[in-house]
Amino acid sequence: MPKSNNDFDKKPNKYIYFDYAASAKANPSSIHSAGIDAKNKLQNSRMVVAGVLGVKPEEIIFTSGGTESNNLAIQGVVLNWQDKGLPHIITTNIEHPSVIETFKLLEKRKLAQITIVPVETNGIVDPKKIKKEIKKNTVLVSVMYANNEIGTIQPIKEIAKEIRYFRKINSTTFPLFHTDAVQAVNYLDLTTDKLGVDLLSLSGSKIEGAGRVGVLYKKKTIKLAKVFGGGDQEGGVRPGTENLSEIIKFSSALKIAQNTKEKENKRLEKLRDYFIERLQALDIRKSGVQRPQLNGDLKNRLPNNINVTFPKIPSDLLVVELSAKGIMASSKSACKSGESGSSYVINAIHQKRDSQVDSGIGGVRFSLGKDTTKKDIDYTVKVLAKILTKLKKWYH
Repeated sequence: MPKSNNDFDKKPNKYIYFDYAASAKANPSSIHSAGIDAKNKLQNSRMVVAGVLGVKPEEIIFTSGGTESNNLAIQGVVLNWQDKGLPHIITTNIEHPSVIETFKLLEKRKLAQITIVPVETNGIVDPKKIKKEIKKNTVLVSVMYANNEIGTIQPIKEIAKEIRYFRKINSTTFPLFHTDAVQAVNYLDLTTDKLGVDLLSLSGSKIEGAGRVGVLYKKKTIKLAKVFGGGDQEGGVRPGTENLSEIIKFSSALKIAQNTKEKENKRLEKLRDYFIERLQALDIRKSGVQRPQLNGDLKNRLPNNINVTFPKIPSDLLVVELSAKGIMASSKSACKSGESGSSYVINAIHQKRDSQVDSGIGGVRFSLGKDTTKKDIDYTVKVLAKILTKLKKWYH
């Protein structure tokens, strides 16, 4: 006897996936149930990120990382302006390579005029100097929230205030204000209204347990030109199938980081200050070693960052010596670690500093994290003292 047709209407007890050409299970753009489920998970992640930033879910664009987010923001604004004449854009001389190199590339291709404002000797830019450079064709100001090498926190709110004032007296919606908040994500307030920014970049690479994914916040009223050709994903700004598994990891890790940052910041600040005190008290004068110099402002810096220059000692050499003793530090941005020469960030702040430090020496960055302990710091300082004594030949 044939089965009732009603059996056909029952909910299936198994699923067979025949849409691998679209994506390995599953593509959020597909219209079948697996695709709809993926889309719901994507939207939930978008809502989590939007909640942390205090924005609307549709203002969140998922990318492959901070570098892509910065490029989409900068190039998107500049290319959208092309039919209105040559645009002008402003940044500082200590930005991440994905910002400063994009600026220079746009200038080289004659797509924009650029102004690079130098920071002060403490590694912080003066908002008045940003204001002074704004012109009627200035379409974008991009200043990082916190520096990736020296940890200095920029006066984002004050810069935003200067930009708003220019807009008001000139009855314009430009320039737009973008901030690279990749380094700030674990430690600082990311509420965009409080910061006064129109565009903001994040990356999962700096968050414990997060996926390899990035975010670009774009205010809903802003139109960005397409940088990539392709599909209509992410509001048409970032084509390509979304990396759902990594996005889910990112949104979850971001929420945890924001919920625990106050407690963790206090712990890291104590360790950071203790580290700085120990470094400044190094008893190595007998070997002719000069006292290490802290790079960047002591107060307005990330709670986990210590960047110091040891006069006459090349930072790359110190990093290698420390590594041989099991201590991992760095001498410049990871994106520039393959290039020869010292850090352009360290050179930028030493150019104005009245000191005997050779601008080619560079600095060593010690960045703390959840596993860092006081014992780690004590051991590091002890090892440093021995290494510096060993390298005293560099002083002659």
